Amino acid sequence: MNVCIVGTGYVGLVTAACLAETGNHAFCVDINDQVIDMLKKGVVHIFEPGLEELVKRNLAEGRLVFTTSLKEAMAGATLIFSCVGTPPMEDGSCDLSAVYRVAEEVGQHMTDYKIVVNKSTVPVGTADKVKEIISGKLAARNQDIDFEVVSNPEFLKEGDAVSDFMKPDRVIIGIDNEDAAKVMEQLYEPYARSRDKVIVMSPRSAEMTKYAANCMLATKISFINEIANICEKMGADIRDVRMGIGADHRIGYHFIYPGVGYGGSCFPKDVKALINTASGHGYAPELLRAVDSVNDRQRKFVATKIRSFFEPAGGIDGRTLAVWGLSFKANTDDIRHSAAMDILAELSSAGMRIQAFDPAAGSNAKDVFSGNKLVYIGKNQYDILDGADALAVLTDWHQFRNPDFPEIKRRLNKPVIFDARNLYSTDLMVRHGFTCISTGRPAVFAQGPAR
Repeated sequence: MNVCIVGTGYVGLVTAACLAETGNHAFCVDINDQVIDMLKKGVVHIFEPGLEELVKRNLAEGRLVFTTSLKEAMAGATLIFSCVGTPPMEDGSCDLSAVYRVAEEVGQHMTDYKIVVNKSTVPVGTADKVKEIISGKLAARNQDIDFEVVSNPEFLKEGDAVSDFMKPDRVIIGIDNEDAAKVMEQLYEPYARSRDKVIVMSPRSAEMTKYAANCMLATKISFINEIANICEKMGADIRDVRMGIGADHRIGYHFIYPGVGYGGSCFPKDVKALINTASGHGYAPELLRAVDSVNDRQRKFVATKIRSFFEPAGGIDGRTLAVWGLSFKANTDDIRHSAAMDILAELSSAGMRIQAFDPAAGSNAKDVFSGNKLVYIGKNQYDILDGADALAVLTDWHQFRNPDFPEIKRRLNKPVIFDARNLYSTDLMVRHGFTCISTGRPAVFAQGPAR
């Protein structure tokens, strides 16, 4: 098939590359000239494992085309995927201006039958609005052209997006038209050879499914963080508790890892958006509000623990903290709504010097803190330990899971680790002579209080 992809961010570029990989021809559109020029050369502007290889291969074989002209890209395509951003507004609602602009331009340039696919995460009812906009533009041109609007939400995890697209758990298709549904099923058939993964429903149900899925996952994260905080107060170990509850197949082990709270471009935005949508329809979403509130509180706990640890010895002003991890999670360079970034900002504002490292997000973080003289972003995870009074592990990158502990101890002023992700066992910390303060577990003090 010939498909048009509008937007070359995480969702759009992954969608285009993966569709091209199975033989389709994908015409990608973006209004950013610089990004399009890079992509034409096979240079991918986002960090996503496996994506650059797909882009380069399909670009070389002629199945990927990049342009700034939507009119040009949609000319020979039956399917038009809208993959533009829907950033949060101050009241928690989604900014749908980019989605609506795509609909307007499609209506202005459409000359034959099209299936417009909303892949961006959008509030319930957006497909109806997009259909209304396109119909209005066609009417203004005195054109009577058939088209359909489909809700086909993405379920891609940053850091594993290519695999998620190629081997999906499910493909949600929201459409009331049987013929359009068959076209979508044909498009996704190569990704569902082991079993039927396509689930067809109404557009509104499909839009709601995306929000319900993300809010459910966010709820699990806030729940385990709440339990972890209670464990700390009661002297229990969240690692043991997690194993105990996860053994129940109704609960499972996925998404019950305590830490610094959820972040990124999806969960924070989607939880707030559903709260806003529900409130706008006269329903008070108390559980979702609690999920959001617990997450906001969790993001502040690490900074609070660091302050409390150094308080008996004069506080954090003038102290130096080494930090491993700046992205909101491992295997991505995305620092949007990253708890690590908030922690650095809070501690440095109180006079603490920060020496940080991240395998992928260092450059993005450096841009954010370019005007902050107390924050240094290094290129080596061990070099940034030199002269630091403690190490805080804020993102669970694989290379942080089994580091050289003697080297860490040698470089730090004091052998102190704030293990926000519970990567290290307390027995291991004691054996290596570290003070370790983690999440939901009793702290171990190998060296006594801070000095």
